[in-house]
Amino acid sequence: MKRFLIISLLGLMQTAFGGTPPNVIYILADDLGYGDLSTYGQTHFKTPNIDSIADNGIKFSQHYSGAPVCAPSRSTLMTGLHTGHAPIRGNGFVDPEGQMPMPADTYTVGHLFQQAGYSTGLFGKWGLGDPESASEPLKMGFERFYGYNCQRQAHHYYPYYLWDDDQRVMLWENFGYERGEYAPDLIQDEVLGFIEANKDKPFFCYYALVQPHAEMFAPEPYMEKYRGKFLPESSYEGTDSGPDFRKYAYGSQPEAHAAFAAMVSVMDDDVGEIMAKLEELGIADNTLVIFTSDNGPHQEGGHDPEYFNSSGSLRGFKRDLYEGGIRVPMIASWPGKIEPGTQTDHVSAFWDVLPTMADVLGQKLSVEVDGVSFLPTLLGAESQASSPMYWEFHEKKGRIALRKGNWKAVRYNVAVDPDSPLELYDLCQDPSEQKNIADQYPEIVAELDGLIGSARTTSPVTDFNFPLKRNAPSGAMAHEK
Repeated sequence: MKRFLIISLLGLMQTAFGGTPPNVIYILADDLGYGDLSTYGQTHFKTPNIDSIADNGIKFSQHYSGAPVCAPSRSTLMTGLHTGHAPIRGNGFVDPEGQMPMPADTYTVGHLFQQAGYSTGLFGKWGLGDPESASEPLKMGFERFYGYNCQRQAHHYYPYYLWDDDQRVMLWENFGYERGEYAPDLIQDEVLGFIEANKDKPFFCYYALVQPHAEMFAPEPYMEKYRGKFLPESSYEGTDSGPDFRKYAYGSQPEAHAAFAAMVSVMDDDVGEIMAKLEELGIADNTLVIFTSDNGPHQEGGHDPEYFNSSGSLRGFKRDLYEGGIRVPMIASWPGKIEPGTQTDHVSAFWDVLPTMADVLGQKLSVEVDGVSFLPTLLGAESQASSPMYWEFHEKKGRIALRKGNWKAVRYNVAVDPDSPLELYDLCQDPSEQKNIADQYPEIVAELDGLIGSARTTSPVTDFNFPLKRNAPSGAMAHEK
């Protein structure tokens, strides 16, 4: 797959914001499905504050995460490279804490903003390098960090500690079996403080929420709001004592339906506080706010995505490369720049964020990326071309997907069978991917199979490679699913 060099839309941006650099707040939910916001069709509960971003801005119907799980998805977001080129292509763990680090010379969206003179802050979950590695947040373009370094630590909403820059801050009220300090509340306070401290200068705030990832915990006032409303309840028996307590294993939750709605409600209230803070400080009109999710909905800790229709009408969940695993909500507001109440079918993905931010800043990128700026779409361009999109997943026996136009190719079990059949879907006619039509379009199968074959480079990490040699395109013989 061709990799794209970015050409800056400097002239367009001078018109767009009159030479005044905008603040940017990028809010990333964790495991929030395409159907989990009321603006995207959720009917069990409402998300009014998040919905208001769409009401006052733009809603994307075909935006994609970088991968169906946490670390590789965030790697594509930071680097502008899809999982065929990104440094992190799967969840790799480091003991006792952290994930596989990116190389020291990795260029990130944080670096882009730093070089443009912005204050940069990361709040929430990092998951791209252990605390003493070359890619902990303070070395990857962020001058302020507060939250979880490790995505496994982020399984717990009442952790024993969080990271404040490069120092552990002990949460003594959570020691033993206590639940005294709800980590999302502490992180939210730091976000609001960062915005307040930088109200007079441009800032980039990357807010990597931990909700609604399992475990399924929310403060009692929120639980009380939803208790008994989503019957029959879903329950989960987890780890509540012993040597594995709060060591990555989820705690028990007898009211997981109520807990899920409560967690999303906490998140929605927090977004509302941020938007109110921007208004209070008089900087709302010069702030671009983007809200999205890192992958599709999970099925862990008692969460029941089928009950909530969390994938909408899409097929699959987290870890799938069908649409439900990777198509995510994405909305953005930018008063005076983005037309309120806009909706777009433009096809975009996480690796488009870095080139988009370069265009917002009027900067040229010195690195190659797979993404294409969607700034023209934000500013109301009537149409904008999309590049072919590629995903790979290194668990579940290996999975690959590619989208070109409305055609979607999916191959499963590629790590155990290099000649696994290629499934073909027409997303225009069949967005739920119910009918595999590979037998009907052998020429399309051959084209997409060829694109898959050229979409990646070999990773220096052995676990991030498949046995990709194939005898011949086998999609035409693929059976319907």
